[in-house]
Amino acid sequence: MIALLLRDLKLAFRAGGGFGLGLAFFLIVTVLVPFSVGPQSSLLSTIAPGVLWLGALLACLLSLDRLLALDWEDGSLDLLATSPLPLEAAVTIKALAHWLTTGLPLVLAAPVLGVLLHLPAQGYVWLFLSLLIGTPAMSVIGTFGAALTVGLKRGGLLLSLLVLPLYVPTLIFGAEVARRGATGMDVQTPLLMLAGITAATIALLPFASAAVLRINLR
Repeated sequence: MIALLLRDLKLAFRAGGGFGLGLAFFLIVTVLVPFSVGPQSSLLSTIAPGVLWLGALLACLLSLDRLLALDWEDGSLDLLATSPLPLEAAVTIKALAHWLTTGLPLVLAAPVLGVLLHLPAQGYVWLFLSLLIGTPAMSVIGTFGAALTVGLKRGGLLLSLLVLPLYVPTLIFGAEVARRGATGMDVQTPLLMLAGITAATIALLPFASAAVLRINLR
């Protein structure tokens, strides 16, 4: 499992579309928002939690189309399906690799980019915590979407259309945690909901992804 994780991490950096591209997109979104809505500090501080969460969500989408495509093209998926390692575990490792190369850098960068949007001081901790809890769910959901569209030519757009509706609950509760934290309100309810969504996706979707891959590999 460790060897598979290291292999996927190397592929993510060599093939591009992971660490650098996601961060660059996140930075561009954050920089362009003040130009589009105006430089008013009060307005920017109000919309900052939602903008940062939406930017992180869209940045996660950029590398999903290559998550399983490289393994499909070189036949590695067939080897994984016939290896002693359960396919569910292999899918989980791929989701973990995606989170380490895409989700985790976004989590670390979000508080820094929050300065550009005048995020209130009390909101930084909750923004970081909400992204830390929510981004693993986006990687697992993205892996499920990649399993559905693997082998399809030009499946990137279809993958985005399939995954975006599944991202909505995570976006709603994640942004609500950051917004309530920034305004000093109680964050317990949306934080528990966000944690529940992440736990449920990690527990269930690897089995669904593995089942879809078995069907596609027949």
